[in-house]
Amino acid sequence: MGQVAQAGSAPLGKAGTKPPAVASGAEILQYLTFQLGGEMYAVGILNVKEIIEYGQLTEIPMMPAFIRGVINLRGSVVPVIDLSARFGGHQTEVGRRTCIVIIELVEGDLRQDIGVVVDAVSEVLEVSSTDIEPPPSFGAKIRADFIFGMAKIGGKFVIILNIQRVLSVEEIAALTNLDAHAGEPVEA
Repeated sequence: MGQVAQAGSAPLGKAGTKPPAVASGAEILQYLTFQLGGEMYAVGILNVKEIIEYGQLTEIPMMPAFIRGVINLRGSVVPVIDLSARFGGHQTEVGRRTCIVIIELVEGDLRQDIGVVVDAVSEVLEVSSTDIEPPPSFGAKIRADFIFGMAKIGGKFVIILNIQRVLSVEEIAALTNLDAHAGEPVEA
């Protein structure tokens, strides 16, 4: 648990030994961890397409504050979501380590790439499924349905996001429509 996965090599334990045996029925899962507003979050590595430097975004008028704009990614228009603002906080201040993680969402036959702005990418961790606790019912800074679970790594908790809920295309579209109509007069 908590080991960095090196591309093309099996993870090693202390002093180059094999990692400890995992309890039967447990599954080792890989997560990309990143910093956001002083908290450590993680998303399943299978959802991550790539990580790019924060660059030129094209802003779209009349969008919710959590939609930063769109980028051109090899000819495709990719919307960029500010996770901090999506969680109800302030927009992320762009710094030297700020980057965009390109997440691929799959819903049925539909594949959608969405970029998420994060303060800094940390590492890829391998976590046993037995080390993931259910999300707390209260006390989290984000909605409970956004949390897949809590992984204890190195004495600290890492919030594993339910990326399908956080980046729900239907919910974001509904929120976008609400914001677009917020300034319109109400008909009697």
